[in-house]
Amino acid sequence: MNSLVARTARIPKLNRFGWLMGLYAENHARLARLFAPADLAAGHYLSDIGDGLALRVDVIEQHRYTTQLRLTYAMPDPLTGEPDPSAYLRLYHDTRQLEATHCYVGRRWQDVIGMYPPPAELISHRMRMNTFLGKWLEYLAERGHGVATLHPQREMPIEIQKTA
Repeated sequence: MNSLVARTARIPKLNRFGWLMGLYAENHARLARLFAPADLAAGHYLSDIGDGLALRVDVIEQHRYTTQLRLTYAMPDPLTGEPDPSAYLRLYHDTRQLEATHCYVGRRWQDVIGMYPPPAELISHRMRMNTFLGKWLEYLAERGHGVATLHPQREMPIEIQKTA
């Protein structure tokens, strides 16, 4: 009986921060399989699978160790006129992680939870955003989006230019 208790006591527990880092790694793998963004030049891309919801992938900046992107549907929010849903992403090539930095135009974490949130609240907010991102990426893959459906766009529509 003591050996059973001793074996279970050695299993490390995953804290919320560790869970978040694992989520970043899973989302990196999902996005890399979908669109291989590390290989894309800065610019605007459209993935259209013929369902009426074209997905826009904007590669905002491409650096040696990071890529900044935005995923959104090419449809505006009726209240703000901004693309919605919209997720701004930071892809870390060296650590193979993908972080959703904010999920709505003008709604960075500071706008949602304030300038000085407790660390637990900040981690909870990031977990919600990145869980949303993971589910969205799974949905996109199930619908058929991917490298084969992604095509460069010459110009952005006006409503998207305002926020880029």
